[in-house]
Amino acid sequence: MTGERSLPIRERIPRPTTLEGLDLALLDISKARGDVFMDRLADLFTEQGARVKRFSKPTFTKPAPPDVRRQIAEECAAVVEALAD
Repeated sequence: MTGERSLPIRERIPRPTTLEGLDLALLDISKARGDVFMDRLADLFTEQGARVKRFSKPTFTKPAPPDVRRQIAEECAAVVEALAD
């Protein structure tokens, strides 16, 4: 039996000290103007040496599809998920 009230304890991985050389995922949740915000983040992260990969959800009302989550986990060192209205 599993209880939803007891969450598994997971150790946090260390944050990168620099973005230089990192593959960084930007996950657009598909809200209005989110792409504009993500464009600006991509520019800023690229200026800091990151290689930016863009992903998007089909709709903001549901989680990202498993294949998108898997691809991000396999290909990227970090992910930024953001929205804008």
